[in-house]
Amino acid sequence: MTLVTRSDQPSRTTPLRAALTVLLAVAVALAGLAVPGRAQAATIVATAIANQDGSTASVTGYVVGQPVGSDQVVTTDFPNDYALALADAAGETDPAAMLYVQLSGAFRADWGLSSNAGLLGDRITVTGTLTPYFSPHAGLKNPTAITAAGSGDPDPGPGDPGDPDPGTGDDYYQPAIGKTGPELRAALHGIIDDHTQLSYDQVWDALKRTDEDPANSSNVIELYSRRSVPKSSNGGDPDDWNREHTWAKSHGDFGTSPGPGTDIHHLRPTDVSVNADRGNLDFDLGGSAVDECSGCRRDGDSFEPPDEVKGDVARMLFYMAIRYEGDDGKPNLELNDQVGNGSAPLHGKLSVLLAWHAADPVSASEQRRNELIYTDYQHNRNPFIDHPEWAESIW
Repeated sequence: MTLVTRSDQPSRTTPLRAALTVLLAVAVALAGLAVPGRAQAATIVATAIANQDGSTASVTGYVVGQPVGSDQVVTTDFPNDYALALADAAGETDPAAMLYVQLSGAFRADWGLSSNAGLLGDRITVTGTLTPYFSPHAGLKNPTAITAAGSGDPDPGPGDPGDPDPGTGDDYYQPAIGKTGPELRAALHGIIDDHTQLSYDQVWDALKRTDEDPANSSNVIELYSRRSVPKSSNGGDPDDWNREHTWAKSHGDFGTSPGPGTDIHHLRPTDVSVNADRGNLDFDLGGSAVDECSGCRRDGDSFEPPDEVKGDVARMLFYMAIRYEGDDGKPNLELNDQVGNGSAPLHGKLSVLLAWHAADPVSASEQRRNELIYTDYQHNRNPFIDHPEWAESIW
């Protein structure tokens, strides 16, 4: 694998070069090639980098590699089909001069470098939203069209007729479509089990984005208490927030090791004292009220979260049971209809979780979180957020 990093080419990023890049972007914008709010036909990469404002643009550039980190681009041995790096010059080696392009499922088979290594060096045009990808690197996300430069026949975007999986806007779940029961379970496991694994320290920063308060970007929302608290208040003091393992880490004894111990599909910010009250209890109805958590209840063998996140909890546990099947050196996690599971790799109570899943439908915040984990962190999805009907088919 050939890896290009910003530090690999220090001589290319100079004050003069940076100034020329900005001047070029300004000149193109003044020429009418980049108008915020609508797509343009001839935006260059430098302009797109200078205008990360959420507008829609069609950007033309050379495919120069695949981004695998905020300052890292590979040019051989491409790990997957998830992204492209575009530049205004075919020989560009400085990531600072590259635009990172997200490839949603509808475009991966035709435009991903793992499947199409011969695209390296080609000139293409991509239409999508100008917004950071592998934040804070300049990017283009949610593409709606990709063509060879000069072609007038763009690929269909997500949701267009013929899309094999209109439920999610891409073909991510194509191997699972039409399956039920054990076959569906096996297909979903095969889809979601190969993903980027974070370190436990990286989880802190990830949760500050995935669980950000939409009304206050300086805060996160605690899972159980639903309070908005400063991102900076993470730690171990009683009024801090910490990293809750919704699938209790002792249920399988996986601790905080990469994989189930750091999987942010089930790790959430929670008040330290509420997290301690929950402990490693299974989920069920009933018990006594929990201090500092309106709607929470607990007894000797179970914990009940507030109504507004009961479905969220259920779907996180559904994900864990499908993702971790014991075939990759990780524990085989399973749901059962019991409480008091202790250190066994089991979690309950399944019948209650299914009822919560039905009573508390998928929310916009869950969808946003799922998308962010997919695009910026682990590059896999929670199937039960995208397809709630699959829970009943499997369990």
